[in-house]
Amino acid sequence: MKFKDMPYARLAYEDIKRDYGALLDELEKASDPKVFNEVFYKINDYRTHMQTMMTLCMIRHTIDTADEFYDKEQEYWDETSPLIQVFEDRFNKIVLARKDRDALDIPAIYFTMLEYSTKCFDESIVDLLQKENKLSSTYGKLKASAKIEFDGGVYNLASIRPFILSDDRDIRKRANIAVNKFYTDNEKEFDRIYDELVKVRDEMAKKLGYKDYVEMGYYRMWRFDYDREMVKNYRKQVLEDIVPVTRLIYQAQKERLGIDTLKAWDLEYEFKTGSPKPVGDKDELVSIAKAMYQKMGKETGEYFDMMCEEELFDLETKPNKQMGGYMAPIPEYKRPFIFSNFNGTSGDVDVLTHEAGHGLQTYLTYKEHPNIIMELCGPTMEACEIHSMSMEFFAHPYMEGFFGKDTTKYLYSHIAGALTFIPYGILVDHFQHEVYENPNMTPDERKATWHRLEKLYCPDRDFEGLDLLERGGWFYRQGHIFESPFYYIDYTLAQVCALQFFVRMLKGDKECFSDYLKICKVGGYYTFLDILKIGNIRSPFEDGSLKDIATSMVEELAKFDVKDL
Repeated sequence: MKFKDMPYARLAYEDIKRDYGALLDELEKASDPKVFNEVFYKINDYRTHMQTMMTLCMIRHTIDTADEFYDKEQEYWDETSPLIQVFEDRFNKIVLARKDRDALDIPAIYFTMLEYSTKCFDESIVDLLQKENKLSSTYGKLKASAKIEFDGGVYNLASIRPFILSDDRDIRKRANIAVNKFYTDNEKEFDRIYDELVKVRDEMAKKLGYKDYVEMGYYRMWRFDYDREMVKNYRKQVLEDIVPVTRLIYQAQKERLGIDTLKAWDLEYEFKTGSPKPVGDKDELVSIAKAMYQKMGKETGEYFDMMCEEELFDLETKPNKQMGGYMAPIPEYKRPFIFSNFNGTSGDVDVLTHEAGHGLQTYLTYKEHPNIIMELCGPTMEACEIHSMSMEFFAHPYMEGFFGKDTTKYLYSHIAGALTFIPYGILVDHFQHEVYENPNMTPDERKATWHRLEKLYCPDRDFEGLDLLERGGWFYRQGHIFESPFYYIDYTLAQVCALQFFVRMLKGDKECFSDYLKICKVGGYYTFLDILKIGNIRSPFEDGSLKDIATSMVEELAKFDVKDL
């Protein structure tokens, strides 16, 4: 079935209340393990259908936020999903109450997931969850509404990107000023939305008995085997081992460009001969990707062929389309869907490796476990990002097909970018810790906090002439901060793991890709640190692990002759 033909129908709350409630009554009465298993999987089917309807609505709403039908449906789910949490909480507690867990056809990790979920919910916070959903949707719609006037045209935040990467420094500067104007014009609204989100989340945490939202946030993210102290030590390693390397990378960039300081409009412009550009449009790039995945292996080829045949993409930027990119599993159909905003830059190719890596994991997990419990389709977020970020590196041998004469530029840029990203990702995470540990900060104090931490982790940024960014307003642009609190350090942890796969690949390790496929197939049956063991990956929390990666990557970057590019 093609994505466009997947039917959507709202599940009325009264019907959910009746049907889900009846199934829970049946589950509660099932004393015999066999009967309990049968009813449990009946409920799993029901929940899978419900989640599928929510996901179809979400995808179609983000494709066109101005579509009145799906806008209203999204509002309905924003209101209703917290009410459904009441039934989910009852379901979790019934399952957790079983004393005969060994007799049930339920993996042990699922009980841990339920324990964490029950720590994050009570009926008393339903209204706060509804408010959180509405505010997150408001943020997404605000960014999607951007109409940026530039050189006689009107652009959104995705379609203006080619000007941000223009070979003409004046165009880059003016495009950055135009984008900054959108955020400055809406500064009060961004501040209002985030201030309310912080207050709502803090209130939820306090109602559930937590000192602050940080603890609740970790439970919400299902961080089973690491805590904030381990994260603190990881941050220290980033400052000591990665930031000095990124400073060398930025110094080399300044020398190539012949400039003394990297202004906002120079940060992403790495070569005096221009940024690497893909060779074709959306259809050509998808065709090249298809050939790449077929060459990569039987399973990857079957996966991407299926994505193309069933039209499980929406890749091009359009008016009123939400910003960003994502992969969303559609559980009832056991299919991934990839959403993006192609704009003619190298980021288009990144989507066909990064998001397609997420999709491959979803496809392989469903194939390996056809009767899977819905939550076990994927592991926790930091493990999920290993699938996507590693695929970016496994695609390196095929990049000439995407970039032609710009291949060297892209490969150097991708490796350098993998390193410079890590401190930025830590900045996002550290900022959120400080915000939620001090929820009564004013909007100006939050911006000052961002600015202070930005100087620590990203000291080479120079925002002179862009007042909002000089005051610390960059974080408005990072959707995760608003919509998915604490979901960002995950990317940095995964990047460290992906770079380990890359080092193994460079050394000709024949088990490397096989280990990667193994971790794609295990879904959510293991914790993050256990998945690392399956993939023969060293933990990023281990002292010295970042230093080894930094050393290897400095050696690899030195092999590229990019001085004259």
